[in-house]
Amino acid sequence: MSAQERVVVIGAGVGGLTTAALLAQAGLDVTVLEAHVYPGGCAGTFYHKQYRFDAGATLAGGFYPGGPMDVVAQAAGIARWPAHPSEPSMAVHLPGGASVVRYGDERRWEEHTRAFGAASLDFFRWQERTADALWNLALRTPAWPPQRLRDGIDLIARGGQWLLADLLQRADPRLLADALRPVAAHLKGAPPALRLYIDGQLLIAAQATSSAVNALYGASALDLPRRGVVHLAGGIGAIAHTLADAVRRHGGRVLYRQEVASVALRPGEPAEVITKRGERFAADRVVANLPPWNIAKLMGEDAPPKLRQLPAQPADGWGAFMVYAGVDESLIPADLPLHHQVIAREPLGEGNSVFLSLSPAWDAERAPAGKRALTISTHTALGPWWRLYQYDKRRYDRRKEHYAARMLAAAERVLPGLRQHAELVMPGTPVTFQRFTRREWGWVGGFPQTSLFRAWGPRLAPNLWMVGDSIFPGQSTAAVALGGLRVARAILAEYGLPDRTPARSAEENLNLSISQSHL
Repeated sequence: MSAQERVVVIGAGVGGLTTAALLAQAGLDVTVLEAHVYPGGCAGTFYHKQYRFDAGATLAGGFYPGGPMDVVAQAAGIARWPAHPSEPSMAVHLPGGASVVRYGDERRWEEHTRAFGAASLDFFRWQERTADALWNLALRTPAWPPQRLRDGIDLIARGGQWLLADLLQRADPRLLADALRPVAAHLKGAPPALRLYIDGQLLIAAQATSSAVNALYGASALDLPRRGVVHLAGGIGAIAHTLADAVRRHGGRVLYRQEVASVALRPGEPAEVITKRGERFAADRVVANLPPWNIAKLMGEDAPPKLRQLPAQPADGWGAFMVYAGVDESLIPADLPLHHQVIAREPLGEGNSVFLSLSPAWDAERAPAGKRALTISTHTALGPWWRLYQYDKRRYDRRKEHYAARMLAAAERVLPGLRQHAELVMPGTPVTFQRFTRREWGWVGGFPQTSLFRAWGPRLAPNLWMVGDSIFPGQSTAAVALGGLRVARAILAEYGLPDRTPARSAEENLNLSISQSHL
């Protein structure tokens, strides 16, 4: 490999920074270009009036021994993450007053029985058994979907190792059937409360409900709380900051206020990445930590056919409506879990649930003395917000106020008196999300995981790659990091460079995750 081989990464999200850190450590000339003044994107943390709010993502997992974030840390030379375990992971509040606490330890079985009856345990046994197998496979970063002959060979090799590790379970025809059916196939005859609970959890983990989410993906997505949820000192953006530090430590560059204006790919020549400042960066490989719509916009008529064929907006994708609030600590009981999902029977917008995340009492960086940072979010359709913003700004503002009021009212299920005692309330729509994250339309969460065959492969052109929540394995910081690891491995293989990821097998990793603490 020539010492001049250059990689430009567009966007300092978790996926892009993971790829950048591994490539920089391998000796490639790596430059990360970020439009904003801080890294992380949807998993970033911003500062406002002495508060540090998580911009979008608030739930972080995959930090257990041998898990995705542990593997990334070992591969990138990160000594430790600023992560603290959060147990229980969350409380889910159902209509009628019932609540379900999500534990990672053995208490979960008693809680499931109490909330849904002993018959529900069949569903959770299926879910955990399937998740164990699928997370084991995911840690092998298989090339899914395969895009080239080399990908097919790699998929067969890694899949074969996975299959042979537990042939009796993984050759089970039911596992193959789950590749083609939804989670709902395992909820036949389930009590309404269990279905409501699972639908609510899947919506935040897989962007759709049990009738649509693929059974294999759904089982894996439901499992993250069991494997350990953490809080990051300073907010979830600490993941991206830690990765950015690793990039720089290995000789790479992370440049802020460098919004990319265009990407030009020339056959047989280096690519050229041009910023809005007019700076030009030549690259032998471009890695775009962006949604497909953003990449298509940067490339214009030169975009690969798949990008040019995208619909004007994500047909079934979601935006997020956010409320960022400063809360008096006196409202928060000492033993209250830090994450909550409140589910209602009637719609709270386009969905029937809100998700609340409180900053930990021990994290003095997140809020002024005696206060806590609170983030509330819900799924919302993209189209109505943009139509009103473009054609009727007054109705847009009224709709924004209405949504914020309904979300605060729902949040009072957890924090009574919130509306009277919140000292700071900032709502945000998909329009807001586009402004600050640069994601087209404010689209978040990736594609709804309705099929294993819907995922995008990361390679868009011979020298153009995509990372982030649009490629397999999809949503969550852990899954996005695995996607970045996969892209780094593929690029290193093309350069004939060694893979520096940990030598432990995925089977050993899984055993560690189950036998050790949830962090």
